[in-house]
Amino acid sequence: MATTATASASWEELTLKVKWIGNEYTVRVCADDTVGELKRRICELTNVLPLRQKLLYPKLGSKLNDDSLFLSQLPLNSSLKMTMIGTTEEDLLVDPVESPEILDDLELPKDEAVDIKDMEVNKLKLNRRIHHFKIELQNSCRQGKKLLVLDIDYTLFDHRSTAENPLQLMRPYLHEFLTSVYSEYDIMIWSATSMKWIKVKMEQLGVLDNPNYKITALLDHMAMITVQTSSRGVFDCKPLGLIWAKFPEFYNASNTIMFDDLRRNFVMNPQNGLTIKPFRKAHANRDSDQELVKLTQYLLAIAELDDLSNLEHNNWELFTEDNTKRRRH
Repeated sequence: MATTATASASWEELTLKVKWIGNEYTVRVCADDTVGELKRRICELTNVLPLRQKLLYPKLGSKLNDDSLFLSQLPLNSSLKMTMIGTTEEDLLVDPVESPEILDDLELPKDEAVDIKDMEVNKLKLNRRIHHFKIELQNSCRQGKKLLVLDIDYTLFDHRSTAENPLQLMRPYLHEFLTSVYSEYDIMIWSATSMKWIKVKMEQLGVLDNPNYKITALLDHMAMITVQTSSRGVFDCKPLGLIWAKFPEFYNASNTIMFDDLRRNFVMNPQNGLTIKPFRKAHANRDSDQELVKLTQYLLAIAELDDLSNLEHNNWELFTEDNTKRRRH
């Protein structure tokens, strides 16, 4: 009973007041949310990105600077009023804010990876995201097509290098890749950045208006959730369950695959994730990178299968080699 009572308390909804440039906003969060999730909710109301926010409240001191801290660890109540300092991207005449680069990616034991997606607290966070987030379709979902979800940074684009023309930082064969797989897959782009900069990047690369393929939807950092792990603490990820819940007649675990250079991003759906080799140092690697050529072969080879979640996507190169040998014989 004590455990149940504790769990119920951690999921209790809190209503907080946040002041920003003379306006007061009502923010609803749960005790099992993190400070980072609180900032994401504030962003929904103000369009100030979490990384641009500084939250002030005398009684909490510097604790509001720790995005991984759970709200249940803070003395919060519904009468609390805090101040937010921050500026929207539209009001800044600088480049978009960059997240700290994640060099040490998540490596979880298989058993723990399964536990994460099955944890009740993480399921509840996903359900809340499904309830609050709306996916705006760029183009209609197509009946009978599988779904490919693509990251941007280091997957399609080297966002850390500099160049006079963004096309110099685009991963080789990007348009050929998207054109080929579009015959079998609907394509969604999901990045941990803001929607404004997703659109800017995709427009610069000529992805949004290409006549040979269409992008079904764009998802940004607001669609992500914060999950808890016993060994790696708290971090954000991209739960595919959000897409499946929004479009159940089109997409599910059996017909979806996600490419990302960070394994942590598909920790809620490890059976659907493929860790792509990061595309870094574009100027040095542009002439030798063949990742999208090889992955085109893999996606077309598995498109005929009924259930993609039964595959070991980490062994995708072996699958492609075996499939090539079978065709030769």
